[in-house]
Amino acid sequence: MREELTRLGVQELRDANSVDDAVNTTEGTLMLVVNSVCGCAAGKARPGVAMALQHGNKPDTVATVFAGADIEATDRARSYLTGYPPSSPAIALLRNGKLLYIMERHQIENQEAPAIAEQLTAAFDKHCTVDVAG
Repeated sequence: MREELTRLGVQELRDANSVDDAVNTTEGTLMLVVNSVCGCAAGKARPGVAMALQHGNKPDTVATVFAGADIEATDRARSYLTGYPPSSPAIALLRNGKLLYIMERHQIENQEAPAIAEQLTAAFDKHCTVDVAG
């Protein structure tokens, strides 16, 4: 279950310090996936993330915490998802510690992976745009 994301190059965050480091030091956009053992994570969220990461425009860094296993890391990750109740799975985009986008469990469990990927890529296009004027 962990490997489904880490084999895609997703950074695994196993403690609170690593979550803080990812949130506070990522240049650009961070996608944070709250992974879990539930069926909607296995059949929908993780495959949806995998499909979305094939998109040309994507977050600068992608990281994950595992709910139910890495409690401290998951609690810290959820502390950055202000205004939303704890949810697993969940997929969030952050920049400079600020929450830009979140897909909660209730938005995941009633969709198939391609629809989740489509919504994520739309969020990538909105929040992960490269500044070409730079």
